[in-house]
Amino acid sequence: MPRSSSEVSWKRLLWYVLAGSRGGPNRGRIINLLRREPYNINKLAEALQVHYRVAEHHIRALEKNHLVSSAGEKYGKLYFLSPEMEAHLPLFDEIWAQISRRVEREVKR
Repeated sequence: MPRSSSEVSWKRLLWYVLAGSRGGPNRGRIINLLRREPYNINKLAEALQVHYRVAEHHIRALEKNHLVSSAGEKYGKLYFLSPEMEAHLPLFDEIWAQISRRVEREVKR
């Protein structure tokens, strides 16, 4: 089935955000956390077991690419999946499964 140009663009964006840097796996984990409930950066850092600044860096990258949005201010600011990201979760799941398998193979080496 041919994909729409929007879907192709989202596929490229997700590959870039999730596989284009060392931080991709953490960004994928953030997306999976936010699909269940909103988080602030402190709670994301705890859930990911990373420093606050690391979680903040990844959230900014996701926000810059319109994958997450926020509500509130300062420490009370909560992050949610953007409506566009929610609409493309099946595409995310497809890409995330491929990336996860690749990471597992590399860990086993």
